[in-house]
Amino acid sequence: MRLASYVTPTRASYGIVEGNRVYDLGARLGAACPDLRSALEAHGDQLAALAQRVRGADADYRVDDLVFLPVVPNPEKIVCVGLNYHAHRAEGNHKETKDPALFLRVPESQTGHERPLVCPAESDKFDYECEIAIVIGRGGRRIPESEALSHIAGLSCYNDGSVRDWQTVTNQWTSGKNFPATGAFGPWMVTPDELSPAGEIGLRTRLNGVEMQSSHTGLLIFSFARLISFISTVMTLRPGDVIVTGTPGGVGFRRDPQVWMKPGDVVEVEVDGIGVLRNTVVKETAA
Repeated sequence: MRLASYVTPTRASYGIVEGNRVYDLGARLGAACPDLRSALEAHGDQLAALAQRVRGADADYRVDDLVFLPVVPNPEKIVCVGLNYHAHRAEGNHKETKDPALFLRVPESQTGHERPLVCPAESDKFDYECEIAIVIGRGGRRIPESEALSHIAGLSCYNDGSVRDWQTVTNQWTSGKNFPATGAFGPWMVTPDELSPAGEIGLRTRLNGVEMQSSHTGLLIFSFARLISFISTVMTLRPGDVIVTGTPGGVGFRRDPQVWMKPGDVVEVEVDGIGVLRNTVVKETAA
């Protein structure tokens, strides 16, 4: 099952995507579940059954009718993992660590599929990072690794766009990761019955059609299960929380010469079994 958040001609909602057909769950679940986060919290275990019931009914929309939002527009937490592929760690000459490196994003820093990816007015050093995002379906604290994958509601594509000169002004990465609409999340999440989090999943970045990154989750340093267990030790994970699992080697910052995303560029993050997250880069105009 594919679940997306979007804006219809009349309101924001979310639903099931099958091919070009969209079944509006927001209309079916009503005011008690106004967004995908609340639906996961209230009906996470029942969404698959609901999907079976709507199959065969008339679709509410076509994909082409919608404006995509980030898969979860309002997560309580967006926890990002740095340096989680060996090639990316090596290209930056970073030492290995026994635990994951974490940083946080705010919801405002995200945008949706086919929406502008905004290079801030303060910088021209805007970099791409293809990643796989985990959406939490069942929350918990101190989740054992052996149980961690059962807490996943779905997987999605993520472009952890990075404003590199602002990222490196201090030892912390937060300032380069949270300008508005610098990260993209979508187009939808795919549930574990269709895409196993335990499998080897390929991911890649294309910039104006040229492949810049390509890897697979078999090369992760810390597995999805390890990340969920570690993060849930630090904080309580809740339905709708997002874990962005790390980027492979090939980022523009580490190339010679360096490659930056520029206004008019089209950047695509593709994840096997999910699809393509596509955005066009625009330049923010300073107020």
